[in-house]
Order: sequence, then C-alpha cells, then structure tokens
Amino acid sequence: MFTKILIANRGEIACRVIATCRKLGIRTVAVYSEADAGARHVRLADEAYCVGPAASRDSYLRVERILEVCKQSGAQAVHPGYGFLSENESFAQACEENGIVFIGPPVKSIRAMGLKSAAKALMQQAKVPLVPGYHGADQDPALLQHEADRIGYPVLIKASAGGGGKGMRVVNAPNEFAAALASCQREARTSFGDDNVLIEKYLLQPRHIEIQVFADKAGNTISLNERDCSAQRRHQKVVEEAPAPSVSAAQRAAMGKAACDAARAVGYVGAGTVEFIADSQGNFYFMEMNTRLQVEHPVTEMITGLDLVEWQLRIAAGENLPLTQEQVPLNGHSIEVRIYAEEPEKGFLPSVGRLAYFQTPTPSAHVRLDTGVEQGDEITPHYDPMIAKLIVWDRTREAAIERMLGALAETRIVGVGHNVNFLSRLVGHPAFREGRVDTGLIERERATLIPAVSELPKEIFEVAALAQVAAEREQAARSSSPWSIADGWRINGAQTRSLQFSAGEQTATVSLRYTPTGYLIGDEPARVQRTSDADLRITIGQRHINTAVVKSGEQMHVFLRGQQHVLTYVDPLVHAGESEETQGGLTAPMPGKIIALLAEPGAQVDKGAPLLVMEAMKMELTVFAPSKGKLVGYLCNAGDQVKEGVPLVDFQPGT
Repeated sequence: MFTKILIANRGEIACRVIATCRKLGIRTVAVYSEADAGARHVRLADEAYCVGPAASRDSYLRVERILEVCKQSGAQAVHPGYGFLSENESFAQACEENGIVFIGPPVKSIRAMGLKSAAKALMQQAKVPLVPGYHGADQDPALLQHEADRIGYPVLIKASAGGGGKGMRVVNAPNEFAAALASCQREARTSFGDDNVLIEKYLLQPRHIEIQVFADKAGNTISLNERDCSAQRRHQKVVEEAPAPSVSAAQRAAMGKAACDAARAVGYVGAGTVEFIADSQGNFYFMEMNTRLQVEHPVTEMITGLDLVEWQLRIAAGENLPLTQEQVPLNGHSIEVRIYAEEPEKGFLPSVGRLAYFQTPTPSAHVRLDTGVEQGDEITPHYDPMIAKLIVWDRTREAAIERMLGALAETRIVGVGHNVNFLSRLVGHPAFREGRVDTGLIERERATLIPAVSELPKEIFEVAALAQVAAEREQAARSSSPWSIADGWRINGAQTRSLQFSAGEQTATVSLRYTPTGYLIGDEPARVQRTSDADLRITIGQRHINTAVVKSGEQMHVFLRGQQHVLTYVDPLVHAGESEETQGGLTAPMPGKIIALLAEPGAQVDKGAPLLVMEAMKMELTVFAPSKGKLVGYLCNAGDQVKEGVPLVDFQPGT
C-alpha cells in the first residue's frame, strides 16, 4: 500500500479522499490555487502546495506543475477525484511516464471512453444497447442538422468530450437546431477544449440510471448495484438515490451485466460508472462511461457498507477485488442531495459570498455530510458552486425520504443564496415520494418546486420580533450601564413597541408590549428562550414554536418548519431620514466573462430578446431585454471580465 499520495483536486472530494487516507494511515498532499489558500482541503492535508492562480487552467489543470509537486513531496500516487484531470488521458500518461501511480483506469480505457462518439461505436461492438443517434467524425453543421432531422425531434446535442451536464442542449424543432448547436459547441470549447458533438434521440420522460462498476488488474469485474440520478436540471444531477425505485432484480442484473461488459470491452481497472437512459417500458440504453469516481458515490457506499475510495487505493496498489458479484450487499435505501450556492428563484443563478453561518445535522449511521467548506469560508466565482452533499440512509425508501427532510430542516446557511428550500420541496413532492421520477420532473413541476413569491404569515414576523427583543435583552445583560437595561420599564407603565420588518415587497409591523413575565402580542402572552446560539423556544398563546433565527447585518433569517425566510428589520434609528433611491439598468448578475454580444447597437428589440452571453462558474448565462425597447449600446466588450452589478447594456425601454 502507498504511504503518501497527492490529491489533484479541491473541495469536498479532496476532503473525502483525505478521510479514507487517514483511516489507512496514508499521508496526503494537497494542491491549491491562490484562491484556495485557506480552503478546508488544504487545512486537512498533511502537506499542501500552491500550483497557480485562481483560474483552473492556471492551477488545477497544470499537469507539469502537479507532477513537479509529486516529485517534490515524494508522493507515490495521484488520486484525481472527479472533474479537472480525472479523465484526462494526457495526465494519466504523464503520471505513468514519471513513475507515479494514477489512481484510476489505464490510459487506454480513458482514451476509449473519453470521446463519446468512439465509445458508442465500441459499445455497439460489445452488444451494449445504444440510443439511436449520430456519432460520426464529420462535424459539418449542415450534416449535423440533416442527421437531427433524420433521427426525429426532440434530439439531444451533446459534447463528445463532455460531462457534468456541460455542452448539452435539447432541441425540439428544426428551426432551433442551429442556435443550439452554436451554443453547445461554444460551451464545449470553453469547458473541454473540444467542440465536437454527437446527436441522439431525446427520449421523453426518461430515467437516468447508472451502475457502479469495479475491476482489478487480474480481470475481475463486478457491479455494485445501481443509482437513480433522474432528478436533474440542465442535465445536472440534483438528487441521487440507491437503489433505483421500481427496478426489479432482473433489471438490476441485466444492467449490471451490460455495465460489466462495457468495462471489460475497454480493459477497465478501478472505479467507473456506466450510465444508462431507461424508458417507461424498462428498456435501457448506454449513454456513457465515466472513468472515475462519481459525485454520487456515497449512496452506493451507504447501501453496501463499502468504502469505494479504499477500494480504489487497494486496486491501484495491485490488490484484487475483495468481493465476488454474489457477495455484493444491498441493504436499505440511501438518498443524496447536492446543496449548491445558487438561487432557484432566479433561474438557479450561482451565488458567491462568505458563509456567515453554516450549520448541518450531526453525522450518524443515518446522516452523512461531504463538504469542502466550513463556516466563514468563501464561495468564489472560480469553481463549481457546490457547498455540500447531504446523504441519508434508512431501512426503506419512505423512511429515507423522511430522514432527508429532517436533515434538510437542520441545514442552515446564511451568507449566500442556496437551494435547501428547493431540495425540501423536491424530496417532499408527491411524484418523488411515489418514485415517479424522470429527467423532466423538475421542469415539469417548476411552479410547485419554485412557487411564486407569496405573503409570509404573520407568525414569521412575530418570531422575528421576539428574536429581535431577545437579542437586545441579551446585549443589555452584557453591559454594565443602567441605560442599557432592556426590560421595557417606564415610569407610567410598561412599554409598547412597534417593530417593522420587510420581506420582498411585503412589510409588516408587530406591536409588542413588555410585561413582568414576558411580552404581549395583541392579547396573547408571549415568551422567548434561547436554547443555543441560534435556536429559540417561543410560546405565543397556546402555540409552542421551535425555531432558529440568524441575524446577518440588517437581515434576519428565520428557519421554521424546514423552510428559511429572509426578513429585514427596519431599525428606526438606522433608517431615520433615509430616502428611497431607484436604480435600474441591465447589470451583471454575478462576476464572469463576456463571451458574446448578440444584437446590434441601435436595434429595436422585443421583450425577452437575447442581448449578450456571459460565462460564470462553469455555465453560460444569457442577459435578455427586460421589455420592448432600443438597445442604445453595450457598456462592455466580448472578452471582458466583469464584476457583479456592473452595468452591461445601455437600454431604453419603449416602442
């Protein structure tokens, strides 16, 4: 076994690998960019080396620099995690040439599966079922359009070298094809340095089911059951579970055999994932093989009791698989959700900032959290905006769903936008509960999962008011000045206060009267007791409310019954004399790079017309005209790096 390995990655997967290495007594070497100098994986590793500036291409993707660190640190092997260099044939080859063990498959396997078109041809020879499509080398746009027309719409354009939902577009009609192809190729060039694409028939209401495979150098190959990854948005997985609902033992065995056939066809060694797309009749078709560990591997670990990273290390060190196919466990049910710094209400726009407050459930045999950040850390615009993966296990799927809802209710994040409320609605949705999950579920149920803004009930404002006076009382208790006493005492009787809050367009005022034993809200007695730094036990009349309130600046984050509500306390001392100012204009929704200007200055445009495209946090964002009007001119150029809130377009509404 190795005594020291280098982890050529960052974030939660680097932390995950470090955990297994510690268990096995293996020393770890971290690499980091200048933006990640204080990152959690750097803090956890035994050694850490800077490999360059913030941009991935100048740091985590620098093969020569990472090999240099291997030699400098004495690392015997490299674990690539996922993303970055994990499926990079040249990197694996360079490791081999420098006498460093690549903890992954042989170079030939990466090469065989690296290009989706070539992989499809290889799978056809191995008699693995394929979706109808075009996987050829001729990339002439007219030919690609012809092939799409031949296959029949809807079709899926997919980057041949892609992964992680990047470089993929669904096209529903012939007149949409050219624009979708151009956008797909542009994103593929940026993400993978290769704009070749393939065209496939897009199945309606398909399920995304994948098989975890493992193979050793002796030629033994097994599957470790399946995972359902159908709950997706923009082809990016959001919720994964194992085993897949409504998959019979016969289907599991058939998919497992096909996955092992695929692995054997390329001489595979180590951990890999064979992804299938399945229709409502139970038919399944090969999509691709990811020659690495997957983000969602924890659900497989939870139902098998196996440490897949340990398996990777042992196989890379020359050991054989420890189990046969018949010995692979399948125990209970596991669900994983990906917690992202993003704002579902704004089209899942990524969010950046400091994690001012980050509290998660206590880990146990039922609940696991994989994360690369801690409270106080920054979510930057340079990398994927994942905050954490929350994983639960229970005896049945129904129990696992309830376990997940409880765990999400205990997850509290302040400082960046996030998708925890959205994930709670998704996991609790009747379709998900019943196992009626396909890749179109989120978009189809968008109105339910991302409801329109509605007025908050008065209870939320009452909780905020009591939290505010409790905080004032505690602050007064820490002061020695008699003028700081906050018990509401007055010469002529108890004080009555009006506390004003806003939430979006809604404003509310809570009238609160101080009493010797607590407060009165209306005619109802109210009391508040702090049970931790954020948790409060509140009584209003006959209602008993367990809640948490976190204050960040003027904002109050109220966590109640599994949902987070953001209010602003309108402090009369702070806001006295202020006047409202209006601010308009088309501004950058987040930091990023301008990659295309789509309209001519001076042009009259309709509402919703695309004006420009920017790239931020590994995705393309299009800025649209907010109304019918005139594009006076651009305030930026293609190639510019812009900060959040910077004006981009001079736009004049009107006819």
